[in-house]
Formats: sequence, structure tokens, C-alpha cells
Amino acid sequence: MKQIESYNANKYNSALYSKIEDGIYEAKLDGESLYVTSLSFIQEPEFNEGTNASNITQYPLEDVLDKFDCHISDFYEELNTIDSQKCYQEFASPDLEDIRNLRSLMEKHVYYKEIEGYIKLIIE
Repeated sequence: MKQIESYNANKYNSALYSKIEDGIYEAKLDGESLYVTSLSFIQEPEFNEGTNASNITQYPLEDVLDKFDCHISDFYEELNTIDSQKCYQEFASPDLEDIRNLRSLMEKHVYYKEIEGYIKLIIE
């Protein structure tokens, strides 16, 4: 995953969301807060990632979700088409700090590398 950037979805301009800070919104669901942010990124086939936005590979995305205790809450199907190289995802967590930490990935490179016989998630 490369060219990780913030994506400001139009849906955040509705009464369902309250802006917490740049790129982070709060949604109240059944009295509980859920914090969301949307990111775009480009996959890298040379690192065994998908070739287009309609085919987002499970890894390294699944390990990113685990590392930052988040889940995908919107896939933006209208943006993630076979013709699009850029992928769009909304990430969510009940913990604001998890979302803040996830946003630290912006402008970084995330990939797998074999080190001493083990596959490691690299963030640089």
C-alpha cells in the first residue's frame, strides 16, 4: 500500500456525523460512539497486492486492521471500480485513539517483507 491519503467523503456532511478533527468523524449508533475516517491508497502488485480498486487484497489490509484495532465500515463501491487504481475505504473504531493512530499511516509505505524466514509487516 502506498500513497495513503485522507479521503473526505460527502456523507460526512450529514447530520449523522460530527467532525472531531481533520479527517475524523464521530457517528452515534444506539447511544454508542463510533469514530470513522476514510483513506485512499494504491495497491502494489509487485508486493502481491491487487491490481485495481475492485480487487483489494486481504493482506496487508487485514494486518493493518489488526494492528490499529479498526474495521472496515464502508467500501465505497462506487469509487472502487475495475478502472480505478486508487482504493477507498472507511475505517472505524469505538476508540478515537485507534483512528488517530491509523491516520499516522498517511504518506507512508506499508508492505510485507521476509526477514529471517518470517513475513513482517513493514511501515516506513
